[in-house]
Amino acid sequence: MKERILELLTEALPAVDFEADFLFGELDSLGIVTIFVVLAKEYNVSFDALDATPKNFRSLDSIVKMVEQKKANA
Repeated sequence: MKERILELLTEALPAVDFEADFLFGELDSLGIVTIFVVLAKEYNVSFDALDATPKNFRSLDSIVKMVEQKKANA
């Protein structure tokens, strides 16, 4: 799943370094919304504003974990 998410997000946001030490610092609000839209479409999950936290966007691994939790709760 991690490789697929990296592929999707790199395609949607090519200027973002998804390997950054603190990914949240690389993103603006439009970037976060773009990530939510791409992942919601790919994995048939939904996100809300409470999901847009530095913890969930700390790294690619934390984004994968968030998606996994959303899928498990769907």
